[in-house]
Amino acid sequence: METVKSAGRAEQLLNRAAELEVIVRHPERSVVWLEHDFPAPIARWNYHPEYEIHLIRHGAGRFIVGDHIGAFGPGHVTLVGAGLPHHWLSDLAPGEVLRKRDAVIQFDRAWLERASVEMPELRELRPLLDQSSRGIEFHGRTAVEAAEAIEAMGATDHLLRLIHFFRVLGILSRSPKEDRVVLARDWFTPPGAASPAAGAVERSLGYIFDNLAGTVRMAEAARLAGMSQPTFSRFFQRASGRTFSEMVRMLRIARARVLLEESDAPIAGICYDVGYSNLSNFNRQFLREVGMTPRAYRRSVGSRQ
Repeated sequence: METVKSAGRAEQLLNRAAELEVIVRHPERSVVWLEHDFPAPIARWNYHPEYEIHLIRHGAGRFIVGDHIGAFGPGHVTLVGAGLPHHWLSDLAPGEVLRKRDAVIQFDRAWLERASVEMPELRELRPLLDQSSRGIEFHGRTAVEAAEAIEAMGATDHLLRLIHFFRVLGILSRSPKEDRVVLARDWFTPPGAASPAAGAVERSLGYIFDNLAGTVRMAEAARLAGMSQPTFSRFFQRASGRTFSEMVRMLRIARARVLLEESDAPIAGICYDVGYSNLSNFNRQFLREVGMTPRAYRRSVGSRQ
């Protein structure tokens, strides 16, 4: 069976503009940790304002970071800076899928900078983050230790997950020179978050966040983005991986989870506080998003405390 080679596809992608990916941080989490298959809709030639630490668990092929094309195999660890296009293309047999090929961490530098005001130790990370504007590939003991910490982060949640995140950053920031390879050329200019597409997404997401407790209409989000509704609908789903209505539901339910955890407010009151006017619909949407009812979720949270 002939394998679909990644090298030719990587060369072709360099001649195409990368697509903006929208990453919405869950209100309960400071940092995104996720895993995904390949191929998958999320795995494409893309960029985003968030920094990304990327681990390849298995499979081999070619990766692109900025204007750099290189080879990867299992245990490949990279740090990609804000706005820097990237993609990992595995060599696959026709119809083959690599399950959970990637483990990914995504985070906002502005959040780290704000945290460093109270925790000055975090300022140690600045040289690493500055260098990552060109992308960094890690080798040797650094890659092995970082991969272990990335997996440990995914196996935990809440405070423990955050502890492992800082462990990953500590490993990368203190890595010896010989374990680092800087990837994109220093004159390479990424599209950055100031692109028209990024601005359109920022305005539409701002509109959703500002109106979670009230009425959210796609027509208004499209107007703010400067697009027709059909164009905005396609653009939003391609950039975020969710339809507009799915995104609104996810953010409303995420806010409801915070309120259920951190307050004793009645569930009916929380329902209205996150923009639902009907308790039955709120319960149904919560069950769809979380896998349990709001009442069961509150009980489960109480049992963990």
